[in-house]
This record gives sequence, C-alpha cells and structure tokens, in this order.
Amino acid sequence: MSLFDDVLADLTAEGDQLRAAVAGLDASGWTIPVPAEGWTIATTVAHLLWTDEVAVLATDAHTPEGKEAWDEVVLQAIADPTGFVDAGAHELAGLDPADLLVRWDAGRAALAKALREVPDGQKMPWFGPPMSATSMATARFMETWAHALDVHDALISTGSISNRPAPTDRIKHVAHLGVRTRNYSFVQQGLEAPADEFRIELTSPSGDLWSWGPPEAKQTVRGTSYDFCQLVTQRIHRDDTDLVAVGADAEKWLTIAQAFAGPAGGGRQATA
Repeated sequence: MSLFDDVLADLTAEGDQLRAAVAGLDASGWTIPVPAEGWTIATTVAHLLWTDEVAVLATDAHTPEGKEAWDEVVLQAIADPTGFVDAGAHELAGLDPADLLVRWDAGRAALAKALREVPDGQKMPWFGPPMSATSMATARFMETWAHALDVHDALISTGSISNRPAPTDRIKHVAHLGVRTRNYSFVQQGLEAPADEFRIELTSPSGDLWSWGPPEAKQTVRGTSYDFCQLVTQRIHRDDTDLVAVGADAEKWLTIAQAFAGPAGGGRQATA
C-alpha cells in the first residue's frame, strides 16, 4: 500500500469513528459546547464538512470552471481573513443533524474520490502553500483527529462517555506533520526558525519508536507520540505533556508548535 493509500484509509477510519460518536446524539446533544470558544459539536462537524467540500474545489482548480469556484472561495477569504472559516462552520451547523451527517458523508466520499483523481506530481492551491494529494489527505486527517478530540471531550464533560477512544498508530500522520511544520511554527510567531535540525523520538501507541532528524542533533524532543500530537494541534498545554526537550530552541518550539495553517490559536490552559 502506498503512503497516499495509507493516509486515505486512515482518514476514512478516523472519520468513521467520529461519525459513530455523534450519530446517536439527539438534538440537544449536537448543541453541547466543545473546547473551541463559541463552537458546539454541530459546529465542529460542520467545519469538517465545510473544509472537505472546499478541498474538493481545490482539486479541480486547474480547470476553468474549477478555477472560478476556487477563486470565489479565495475572495471570501480575502474579504474576511479571520472569520470566513468560522462563518462557513456556523452556517452549516444550522442544518438538521440528520442532513448534516448525510452531507458530511457525501463530502468525505467526494474528497476521497477527488484526491484519487489528482494526477501524480500535480499540486492543488490552498490557503498556504500548494499541496499534493498526499499532503491534503494528511492535513485532513490531522484536522479530523484533532476536532474529534474536541467532540469526545465535550461528550465526557456531560457524562455521555467516560473516555476518549484509545489512540492508534494512525496518529503517525499527525506526528509527521507536526515535525515538518517546525519552522512554520516559528515563522507564525515572527521568530527566525532554527538553522539546525532537531532529533525527535516518540513512542507510538503500539510501543514502537518513531524518529526524525539526525541522532547526533544537539536539540532533541522525546516523549509519547500522543502527547506530541495533542501539542502540535494545540489540544494540550505544554506543561501537561510528558515531552522532554533538550536545548533552548527545542523547548521554545514546544511552546509554539502548530501543525495547522493560519494564525496560532490560544491553545489549552494548563490543568495543574
């Protein structure tokens, strides 16, 4: 199985798991607040739907009709750069929950099909650098996984469930993206990215060791992949992780890391 096929299969599995968690909710359940300020479970699923549908438009932007549709999205982003994504989520969250699920199912299937049809070597436009089909699938996995944590935390807060689903090795896609976006995290904070590579060693949920960077690197990060993935998606505070950094640059990175495009969010408060 190719890396692309692997990421796409894991994206489907992660989406299926989240869908199963929300499918049985009644109308009031969809209005449960999630940790993201002003968002509910409905808003969260609507956001995933909105982004999947926009990603489908991006895969077709190389055609005249597709370019016109994509350009319209870009104009909306330019007109409201900090609010247009939220606006899309809130608009779709107004759908009846059953209709929202039907449309999300269709959006997920359409995205998988569209990504499979992207020619090898072709990149699609996005709100940051252009992306390959594999990179887009990885980004969609990261966001689906991170927002699923929000939904599960919301359900835990109401006593609907007792725990998050056990982490799986699917999160390696998030870990890899988190490592690759190291320099981007510094740039987003107006800081110069470190010139030297870091050594990253993370223990996977299954107990394997995942590593990036040269073994002799002076700056290192070690810990569990689950905490690292939560950190780079800003679902946990640095102080609440088991991550151990050696080197000032490595420690700084762990306080600003973000694997997602756009402005850095406020993150989570420390629980201690």
